[in-house]
Amino acid sequence: MSKTIFCKKLEKELPALSIPPMPGPKGIEIMNSVSEEAWEMWKSHQTTLINEKHLDMSDADNRKWLLEQMDKFFNNEDYEKASGFKALD
Repeated sequence: MSKTIFCKKLEKELPALSIPPMPGPKGIEIMNSVSEEAWEMWKSHQTTLINEKHLDMSDADNRKWLLEQMDKFFNNEDYEKASGFKALD
């Protein structure tokens, strides 16, 4: 059985990530507080933001902005949404 955690994004017990999704303390923090499901949701949203905002991931300011959006996303705060994107029902 896989390990579960209380996911701060989805606010329930769910399967945990098996490894940190990024290096360093931030990756450990995410692994201990965000479920696999929420991480997959973020990856999809992140891709949409990168494409719509034409973010250059080699630019430190763009990376910093995206990390700020990730924190807001996982903390259920008001995060940037893609203006031209409509989710399927």
